Amino acid sequence: MSPRRILEIIGAVELATLVLMLGNIVTVHQPKISQVLGPVHGLAYTATVIAAALVMSGRHRIWLLALIPGIGGLLAARAASPAA
Repeated sequence: MSPRRILEIIGAVELATLVLMLGNIVTVHQPKISQVLGPVHGLAYTATVIAAALVMSGRHRIWLLALIPGIGGLLAARAASPAA
């Protein structure tokens, strides 16, 4: 599996957990859901930044894009594509 694909997967997990957490807050606000999704989102965010730093290959733009919460991983994966 390519590093770009790994970055896409981690970015998708990060975005999905953020959407689920915000949906929980807006609707039912169950503390148990927040207790589970909070750490998962934090780990996904950290993994996104680390993966982007490993993939960046001299291009700091990729790493900086990964710092954007929520969509940063997907933006960094797009910027890391060979066509870019």
